[in-house]
Amino acid sequence: MRCLRSGYARFSVLAAIVWLLTVARAQAAEETVTLAGLIVTVWSEDLGANVRKPVIIFSHGFHGCATQSRFLMEAFASAGYIVFAPNHHDATCGGGESTWLTRPELPFGKPTQWTDTAYRDRAEDIRHLIDAIRSDAQFRNRADTARIGLAGHSLGGYTVLGLAGAWPSWKLPGVKAVLALSPYSQPFLSHGTLANLSAPVMYQGGTRDFGITPSLDRSKGSYDLSPQPKYFVEFHRAGHMAWTNLPSSVHQDISAYAVAFMNHYVKGEEADPILTRALPDVVQFRYASEIGHSAKDGSGTRSAIGLP
Repeated sequence: MRCLRSGYARFSVLAAIVWLLTVARAQAAEETVTLAGLIVTVWSEDLGANVRKPVIIFSHGFHGCATQSRFLMEAFASAGYIVFAPNHHDATCGGGESTWLTRPELPFGKPTQWTDTAYRDRAEDIRHLIDAIRSDAQFRNRADTARIGLAGHSLGGYTVLGLAGAWPSWKLPGVKAVLALSPYSQPFLSHGTLANLSAPVMYQGGTRDFGITPSLDRSKGSYDLSPQPKYFVEFHRAGHMAWTNLPSSVHQDISAYAVAFMNHYVKGEEADPILTRALPDVVQFRYASEIGHSAKDGSGTRSAIGLP
């Protein structure tokens, strides 16, 4: 937890860099709209097409922005999804109310103090956003809200895990899958609530993600305590900001696992073989689901381990 406490200032500096990168020119169809009183960025392969597509809702990190992970949102859009990313109130751009010096509601280093009241406004943002999508003239015939996947980075990972049932009072019905990217899941470990997840989950972490990844993969960590179907991917030399617009050698692999996971559980497609193996830049891949188990999860099959 010392890493979380000492890393706050460093994270704020990195978040500023991420914000600067959000002004980079988008490579895919992208627009900014107002829905449910929120500034929301939308990605879709054909923004003007009247075709119903499965939905991804993305929740950014603390002091992040809706566009902080554009590379991944573009990958989802290219795979046939319509992606909605709201700017939460703790964002520092695009309608957010925070500044670089704004402290978190509760200390990240004291997860036992967190309850389902912590950042509940983020959960309400997403709940209201989905309701607005269903009624909005521009999106109601383009977004298939019967097929929704949630994705979030850092505090956004906390948000989407909570909505998938880790905070039972937040539970959002109908979620098909939850993608937790270097998620702040320690409050759920402290309260023993990850067993309440009601959707397939994929955790992603990195060998240089010192404040988060150890809590995902340790014995009785977030992966162990989550119900099946579940997946864990650990990327070589990836730090906490690898899931943002900052340059990273693992962006392509992050996207490959994320899209394969959502395609299987949100679209209902046959499982891509990538969901059972480690790519070259992955040091560890664990899974326990209807498609099998990695050796570390007790099946006796070959372990999906990449780099030594």
